[in-house]
Amino acid sequence: MIYAIGDIHGCLHALETIWNALKISTTDQVILLGDYIDRGPDSPGVIDWIIEKRELYPIIALKGNHDIYMLRSHNDPALFKKWMRFGGDITLKSYQINDYEKWYEQVPNKHFEFLEDTLPYYETEHFIFVHAGLDPGIELSAQNEKALFWNKYYIPQKYAENKTVICGHTSRKNGEISDFKHTICLDTYAYGGKWLTCLNLSTGFYYQSNQQGIIQRRHLRSVI
Repeated sequence: MIYAIGDIHGCLHALETIWNALKISTTDQVILLGDYIDRGPDSPGVIDWIIEKRELYPIIALKGNHDIYMLRSHNDPALFKKWMRFGGDITLKSYQINDYEKWYEQVPNKHFEFLEDTLPYYETEHFIFVHAGLDPGIELSAQNEKALFWNKYYIPQKYAENKTVICGHTSRKNGEISDFKHTICLDTYAYGGKWLTCLNLSTGFYYQSNQQGIIQRRHLRSVI
């Protein structure tokens, strides 16, 4: 089975709830679409959870724009201030960091290593997984950072004839998956009180869970 999980944003309880419902096996493949930190209550818990699970399960973690904020902010004071406005303050609070002077020395090295090792995209026979989206007409390897991590694709254009793009980033504040047939967006506003979504790309069934531990199972369509 191939599973894709949308933007987690520090929502550890929703992540644990959805994982327990899925009954993932070591032969399944799980792709995480980025944005593990910011806005939700437990960014370090999410990263620790993923690091631990990757020792047993084939989990592929993509890079999100919030992850880039954290990676680059310790070298760029202006970017650090911007990061604070977009959820970095909540992330540092979840690390119990109150003194912002050399804040990065108070974050475990393995967390930075995890974020550094995340991938810009991942491609399979039927799908392309990416955090934000893809610009049509440009080879996958030539896509720039704005497309991969930053642009908002509220109504994305078709990228490929024979592959579906699976993305997050552009939060769907109604909590519903946005299915454009050629592109499926799985950011269903977990940190904002809606759902964390995991789509089974082998069957079209998906689970959604929230921070209250509520879970629901629904069907999208046959995606392969």
